Amino acid sequence: MTEEELAALGDPMATVFFHRASYPPTVGDLLRDLPQSPTGPAQAVYLIGEAGQIPPKASPALFRDFRFAIARSVQGSEVDLLISTGAGVDPQATFLQVAAWDPVAKVFNYYMRIAPTWVWAGNSWSALEDDSRGRGCFDSHINGSVVMKELRLPWSNWQSQSATIRLDEDDPVRADPLFKEVIGAERLELTVRALVSRWTEARLAEVTRTGTVARPDHLLRQLFTTTAINLATTGVQSATVTATGGDLPLPPGFWLNTDALLDDLELPVTAALPRAPAAWYVASLADFDFRLEERASGFSQAGDTFFAFTTPEAANEDDDVIRQMVQRGLVPAKFAACALMVDFTNPVFSPDRARLMAYVPATPTAVGDLAATTAQAIVAAAAQLPATSPEARFAADWALADGDWPQVFAGRIDAYLAAAAVRIRTQAGFNDYVRLAESRRRDFKEMKLNEFELTLPVTNIPADAPRLAMREDATVADRS
Repeated sequence: MTEEELAALGDPMATVFFHRASYPPTVGDLLRDLPQSPTGPAQAVYLIGEAGQIPPKASPALFRDFRFAIARSVQGSEVDLLISTGAGVDPQATFLQVAAWDPVAKVFNYYMRIAPTWVWAGNSWSALEDDSRGRGCFDSHINGSVVMKELRLPWSNWQSQSATIRLDEDDPVRADPLFKEVIGAERLELTVRALVSRWTEARLAEVTRTGTVARPDHLLRQLFTTTAINLATTGVQSATVTATGGDLPLPPGFWLNTDALLDDLELPVTAALPRAPAAWYVASLADFDFRLEERASGFSQAGDTFFAFTTPEAANEDDDVIRQMVQRGLVPAKFAACALMVDFTNPVFSPDRARLMAYVPATPTAVGDLAATTAQAIVAAAAQLPATSPEARFAADWALADGDWPQVFAGRIDAYLAAAAVRIRTQAGFNDYVRLAESRRRDFKEMKLNEFELTLPVTNIPADAPRLAMREDATVADRS
């Protein structure tokens, strides 16, 4: 970096260390020399490991790969840094990465130590630029925000109030000084949500500052496409589910984007979420040969992930952009709802919804015209397309009266959930939903967010099986 570029960095890593030509060699040195904000939260340490719930002696060759996440406040009442590093390993040899909030530029700066050198990997805006999007650290920080894939209860793979990571008595993680500070990931969820919202707020303020959005596609792709993923599970440990154990509620995000449609847009849905007979879940583990595998070590263990039925769901960072765009008046709630209701039964990886990105303006657009211009282009195209096309379905919803669309959309969701509640009570129907979840997991595995083999189960579903989609009648079909 040039001296000018270095001087422009205003986050705590830069001001405490790099402006003074100081480069902490280990996480211990970094934490020791960082000041602690007198008004901010105390340092918080979290532990994650995809093999954390596998008995320590199950496979001596198993790559357990435990990591610490550390939240630290330096400058005020909010967390300024998220630090990630290996746990129980040589602190000078393991990775060390930092996301640091710059209160002047209002971005996260991303740093990594490639021993013995510290590297600035870019900032939040770098994630959105065409040349750097999806590259380097932005293969996971795809929208410039911090990331926690297992963001909600039961925080799979994390030490939390739901589960304790299993360590041998002589595991070197226990001797790591940071291990004594580990607390539950339920606290980290709140921190990550706040940090995501902080960047979204700063980003939207900047891109609308002049009254014109220079790149409408950068905003609306988080409405129409799946840019990132959260991984959700039930709150039930898979090994405790028995054939006579009553019902198993699947993750809400499997059925639809409940956060955006029900919580944020407040559609008046009354139907309950479907519940599966536990017997069908237990049978599916054998029928589909569920197992956890790590090819490098040869490890294989029959059964599902520690918490039952892991499935991709809409990412918090996408939903946060949608929520704040509506709150700030960038797009009306009706526009966001019409977009999400196109193929709403497939809250992630929807080709139908993604197809509507073709109608987003490719040139700078006035903030007040963003939704109307996009909607007009979709409606114009719909006139020449079949009624079943995504364009025609959006156009039909857009034509609803302003006072009617919430009830109409809620009625469709109620009908869908009622149909799913019936189908899931049959073994054939439940097995279809197992296949659909596996299809979505395979979509996720093609993303760079998929870093660890033990995050998801494998099954006997053929590798070349077609990808699937949910219909509004709650049946499952090949995805076109």
